Amino acid sequence: MQNEFYKIKYAPGWDIYYSKMDNSQRIPIAKKVKKLKQKKKKRHLYYGLPFSVDEVNQYRIVYKTFEKEKFVRIYFIGDHKQYEKWLKKQI
Repeated sequence: MQNEFYKIKYAPGWDIYYSKMDNSQRIPIAKKVKKLKQKKKKRHLYYGLPFSVDEVNQYRIVYKTFEKEKFVRIYFIGDHKQYEKWLKKQI
């Protein structure tokens, strides 16, 4: 079975919190984002919202997979507190 790979795209404003992190925080997150290129089972964010979420320590990566176009769009990367704030805006 051949692995499918997706391109990574970023939604405007995705890096509001990420840009303020230092490299020790960014490196594990960047590795996890790179893994999103591979097709795998995704954890759905919240009932009624079209997003999936992955965790890296206390940080969250919120994204949406576009199967037909073969890309993953990143919408948010930040810590749990920032994630809760972002999520409230989406509901």
